[in-house]
Amino acid sequence: MRDFVAIDVETANNHPTSICAVGAIKIVDGCIDCKFYEMVKPEPEYFNRYFTEHVHGISIIDVEDARNFKEVWTDLHNLIIGDLPLVAHNKKFDEGCIMAAFRMYGMDYPDYKFYCTLQKARRTIPRQMCSSYSLPSLCNFFAIPFGNHHNALADAEGAAKLACVLFSDD
Repeated sequence: MRDFVAIDVETANNHPTSICAVGAIKIVDGCIDCKFYEMVKPEPEYFNRYFTEHVHGISIIDVEDARNFKEVWTDLHNLIIGDLPLVAHNKKFDEGCIMAAFRMYGMDYPDYKFYCTLQKARRTIPRQMCSSYSLPSLCNFFAIPFGNHHNALADAEGAAKLACVLFSDD
């Protein structure tokens, strides 16, 4: 798999529709072609204190002037044009949030082909070889530079580089 878009979302609270940031990395011929990052006005529009203080650090102040998911996705969709598959680390979370936001805004979900680096790692790397299957641990295992975990763009880039390694034979 040499062409895809790695994507990551962060949420403001426990509602899957509360996407407050989206990061995406477009990979073409195995190389980063472009990057996308935008804060999103979450729905419902409130922030869980734990998420703000301990997970991603995004607060209500950061999204005051942000666009909603539907507006942001219009721009992001242009990155995916050409039926590129999507990739995420723990696609169950990211795809679930994206699908919930599509439903909430009355948008037709295009049934993206969606791959998961977490699932692929669990199937191909013996558990005793790495400390965990978290994105930072797997990036460390493969010597992929990674920092700023739970920043949507950093996580998308980590997942993109990890996918290039894990799916190299696919």
